[in-house]
Amino acid sequence: MLINKRTPIIIFFICAATGLSAQEGVPVKSDSIHLSDFFLLLEKKSHHRFYYNAQQTDSILIKRPPESGSLPATLSSALDGTELSYAIDEKEKKVYITRGLKMQLALPPGIYQPEKALTVQQKNTPKISEYGIDNKKRTAPTSQEKLYEIGNRNIARAQQTVLVGTIKSARTGEPFPNIAVLVDNEYSTTTDPYGNYSLSIPSGKHTLNITGFGIRETNLNLMVYNDGRMDVSVQDQIPTLKEIIVSTAKTRNIRNVQMGLSRLTIAQIKKIPTVFGEADILRAITTLPGVKTVGEASTGFNVRGGSADQNLILFNDATIYNPSHFFGMFSAFNPEIVKDVELYKSSIPAKYGGRLASVLDINSREGNKKQLTGSAGIGPVTSRLELEGPIVKDRTSFIFGGRATYANWLINVLPKEYDKSKANFQDFNLGLSHRIDSNNTLYLNAYYSNDRFQLNSDTIYGYSNRNASFKWKRNFSRRLQAELIGGYDYYKYDINSGVNTVNAFDLFFDIRQLYGKLNFSYFINQKHAVDFGVSSLSYRLRPGVFNPLTSSSLVRPDTINTEHALENAAYVTHRFNATNKLSFSTGIRYSFYSYMGPQTVSYYAASQPRTDDTRTETVAYGKGKFIKNYQGPEIRFSTRYAFTPTFSIKASYNSLRQYIHLLSNTTVISPTDIWKLSDPNIQPQIGDQVSLGFYKNLRSNTIETSVEVYYKNIKNYLDYKPGASLVMNHHIETDVINTKGKAYGVELLIKKPVGKLNGWIGYTYSRILLKSTDLSLGSMINNGQFYSANYDKPHDVIVVGNFEINHRFSLSLNSTYSTGRPITYPVGEYVYAGSARVLYSDRNQYRIPDYYRTDFSMNIDGNHKVHQKTHNSWTIGVYNLFGRRNPYSVYFISENGVVNGYKLSIFGSAIPFINYNIRF
Repeated sequence: MLINKRTPIIIFFICAATGLSAQEGVPVKSDSIHLSDFFLLLEKKSHHRFYYNAQQTDSILIKRPPESGSLPATLSSALDGTELSYAIDEKEKKVYITRGLKMQLALPPGIYQPEKALTVQQKNTPKISEYGIDNKKRTAPTSQEKLYEIGNRNIARAQQTVLVGTIKSARTGEPFPNIAVLVDNEYSTTTDPYGNYSLSIPSGKHTLNITGFGIRETNLNLMVYNDGRMDVSVQDQIPTLKEIIVSTAKTRNIRNVQMGLSRLTIAQIKKIPTVFGEADILRAITTLPGVKTVGEASTGFNVRGGSADQNLILFNDATIYNPSHFFGMFSAFNPEIVKDVELYKSSIPAKYGGRLASVLDINSREGNKKQLTGSAGIGPVTSRLELEGPIVKDRTSFIFGGRATYANWLINVLPKEYDKSKANFQDFNLGLSHRIDSNNTLYLNAYYSNDRFQLNSDTIYGYSNRNASFKWKRNFSRRLQAELIGGYDYYKYDINSGVNTVNAFDLFFDIRQLYGKLNFSYFINQKHAVDFGVSSLSYRLRPGVFNPLTSSSLVRPDTINTEHALENAAYVTHRFNATNKLSFSTGIRYSFYSYMGPQTVSYYAASQPRTDDTRTETVAYGKGKFIKNYQGPEIRFSTRYAFTPTFSIKASYNSLRQYIHLLSNTTVISPTDIWKLSDPNIQPQIGDQVSLGFYKNLRSNTIETSVEVYYKNIKNYLDYKPGASLVMNHHIETDVINTKGKAYGVELLIKKPVGKLNGWIGYTYSRILLKSTDLSLGSMINNGQFYSANYDKPHDVIVVGNFEINHRFSLSLNSTYSTGRPITYPVGEYVYAGSARVLYSDRNQYRIPDYYRTDFSMNIDGNHKVHQKTHNSWTIGVYNLFGRRNPYSVYFISENGVVNGYKLSIFGSAIPFINYNIRF
């Protein structure tokens, strides 16, 4: 990027090492060297830290300066003819390299008065701004020329103070999460999802630095007397400028004790090509190491050997049971309203529970508190609309998003055998945010989605998510914050067929949840912080209602008893920064689960197959009766040791419990799947995972690399017996079996998040093996030996690349390869009772062919003029660029006495797409 006098200076932080002082000789040994390598050499040989834009310097080749000389002389010789300038701060031992302008490190004389004069300075002096705990008329500062006083200067200074505040957008009023906040480049933290930060610092003069992606870097001068609050409104980064490389943000993967945590911004998600061109959060998640799907158009995802139901998917704290639309081709989340996406694969915080594999936490934006804005998009299959704005300016805002499909035109152009197929879906989001005062904020979110489709048959499938959540966030003090959360979740599916009047039926299933959570965060000091809280979740699950669709239908009504359960939990987490290099996070969550009446429970003879013949008794329990209790601790531990500012090692251990199960004989979540609560016959799933990770940043933190290895044990995972019947089964325990599993693997990631060419390359080797341990089965699956789970895919490679040709035009490429998933093949035939029968292999002994796909897209933006009514963009591309016919499954049909095998491909050709987007 060329920098002229009208372009802001971009400063990048790289790690420093000790060595020679500024006035000592700097030995240099060869004829030529790349400038960025030369700076690294100087850092190793001097006491100075260098700040510069690596993209401007890594391609410049210079002639080596003289063999020895002072640091100014060496730099003058090195930068001669390069249009670069340097400035040396001898007091702080820092060197700034800029292009196009010279940095002025000293302020004009008289800009600050001596500290003693501050105590008698008049309040209306323009250079001094009261901004402490006694100032009731606080306004968020934006000027960097003022000195902001924190606390009461009329009382004795505290030796150690706590500085808290909120970082929010000056344009929209929305808080900024994951923003780096530094004081004197010595004390640092990042903002939470609400934009809040907390730092323990000594009293006195300080420089507050606020940096992060999407915002302009902000520096404020502070005079801290006592504990105080500093809310800051920051300017959004101008779209025509390149990203700022911020070392504190770029080294978050090195510094944080959390491992197995992946964050994706909406900007990154929108650049990843997807089928039909609409940004897809779930498809973006599956480009990360350790995250897989069983194939195209599949609902759900698998994390580190976990099944699809072992992922806790939260959207504004609400649980989403089916996160997809349109046969799994679209995720159920509107990307226009999403604020951030976090995926926990290990080191799962203790406040989360109820699932074994991962937590996907998605939060929507609060809405613009300044003015009414919106966006819209039109694609070949869907259209979307988003509106947001203030209800009460600077206090109350709303955000609304909606999507709908008109996919039937696409289905109508398919061959005639698909003429009975139809599909449509809709989803809507509404969020309200109200700031009562600086310490209290209320949030209300509602979500609705609905799908209905039929696939070349008279059977109509439908499913729906409906969620509502309420959150009250309160700051009790500068050290103690809390949030009270409550909500209602509802998921249902419905299947009906009415073509044949005699057999017309309607099959219905639903889950209802009521939940409450109370979370506290207590900031003790810079070394210690504690999170603790309690939660309660009430389940009401109807496993199946089968009724005649019309009065003339002869279908016999059937209803499986409704299930009730209560899951309570309490947790505490302690974060301890022992030194700048060593950090710990220890936590425990204790969960208590109760299966409740009214219910009728069957009991079976011990160590015998569960059948009607081995049933010993059936007991009816009344309403509210506690039938079976399960409880236990869940341990969370993680540690990080940073050998250097760019290299660290992390380790973690997690144990988790899951009390709800997905019963399915398919490899993906489908509308006919059965969810089942743990009861006296079906025990909760239990898992523990140990992980080890190595993290290294290269080339001035512009390239992130990591290697993570893990091993996981799973108990009581449910598999099904051969020929199992899962739908409308009153005694489902007779058709499922308990298994134990082991999962292990290694994940490699190379990521370049900035620059003209950015993206990542990930490789995963993972295995998930199951073993039948259930004596009630009779004969063991695979003779009691380990066998591959349905979603076991050992090798997975993903390449995501984006090339920004200029500010308005960029190219994106996504390429993926994975091992084919397991399958049970027929391996022979035999004659029994005069008929030919098929002999099958051991379960999942073979695999379908490997999967490979490449996608391509072009992103074209309109002009970036700030003062215009609308901004538009186009996304044009091709999904499955090479038209590869990847098999989704392999099935066998007996035709004329011969068993023939067929491969089913979801997308057997290249699919072009085009989307138009407008923002206003």
